[in-house]
Amino acid sequence: MYRRHWPTALGLLAAMMLGWYLIYTELLVREMRRDSVAHSRIYVHILRGLNDPTEGAAEQTLLDLIEEVQALEVPIVVTDADGIPAFVSNLPFDADPTELNDQIRIARYTRDLARRNTPVVEPGLGTIYFGDPPIVGRLRWVPMLQVGALLVLFAAAFWMIRHNLRVERERIWAAMARESAHQVATPLSSLEGWVEILRLPAEEREPLASISAVAAEMEADLERLEKVSRRFEWIGRPVRREPVDVPALLRGLERYVRVRLPQLGRGVELRIEAATELPPVLGNAVLLEWALENLIKNALDALAGSGGSIVVEADATIRRRVAIRVSDDGPGVAPALRRRIFEPGVTTKTSGWGVGLSLSRRIVEDVHGGRLVLEPTEQGATFVMTLPSADGAERSD
Repeated sequence: MYRRHWPTALGLLAAMMLGWYLIYTELLVREMRRDSVAHSRIYVHILRGLNDPTEGAAEQTLLDLIEEVQALEVPIVVTDADGIPAFVSNLPFDADPTELNDQIRIARYTRDLARRNTPVVEPGLGTIYFGDPPIVGRLRWVPMLQVGALLVLFAAAFWMIRHNLRVERERIWAAMARESAHQVATPLSSLEGWVEILRLPAEEREPLASISAVAAEMEADLERLEKVSRRFEWIGRPVRREPVDVPALLRGLERYVRVRLPQLGRGVELRIEAATELPPVLGNAVLLEWALENLIKNALDALAGSGGSIVVEADATIRRRVAIRVSDDGPGVAPALRRRIFEPGVTTKTSGWGVGLSLSRRIVEDVHGGRLVLEPTEQGATFVMTLPSADGAERSD
């Protein structure tokens, strides 16, 4: 059986055990009701014997009671003062108390009964050994069935959780691979464009860009490739944090995105607004730039085909923190997705993998101890990234 079928098999086994447990319980209930009927009949026989004035009624009542007791299937052995069996009923084997060989066998059985229940000594009659009714033996299986069903359920739940985690992990890895390919493809396509420009004759190339400008852009693309190679390496492991100049970070990101706006989002206006004298934040510049880039790309995807504006604002807040808002005037996020928008795999795009916002939140919250939320708005979408300032983080340490 394939490993992926184990959760289903365990779930079916657990369902079968629960079904069997329910049937078994119903059979026990029916047997207990039959015992209740037998006990009621015994009571009726006693009342009848007490109220019957005819001769021999008492003896007949006792004989009827013996039959009713035998119907309860409780094993009983009565021995005389010498320990010799005088009366037996409902033994699990055929035996004659008058036969010597059977007496030996019955004696062994009485010792077993004595271990289960304390014998009753009746002066003038002898010792009464008795066992348990059949229902007691069946009731002993109930805890075992319950424990077995619980174990199977726990095993099924464990395997299902492991299976779901493995599927989720594989899906995230596939999304990460796709995101990595996308991250690499952008600067590679840009380098390919710059190479085509360099191949043009000088008289055609100069109106487009000078050699120094092309070299500067190619250098920026190479730096971007180096950053991409480090980004995925740093996810999930401790990184060195240092003071990061937020306005400088935003300006560098603006330069990179603005040059590529014709390819990334036609008709989209990008505006950066950073407060003056903004305190630096304590973090990793490469990862923070990645998180902001994902938010801007998310806004570009929301405005694809329709145009619009993206505004990135940064200002200081109380409690020594810096807030960075990325807003767009696109269609916004559907109410049904607002609570799950940061979960891996959740996306509003038909061809998306739902990994960008999840990575951004992980970078902001897990790596930098900040917070990333989707702010309620009437139009468009606004993501707010709150980060501790370098001064505030050092004081809290």
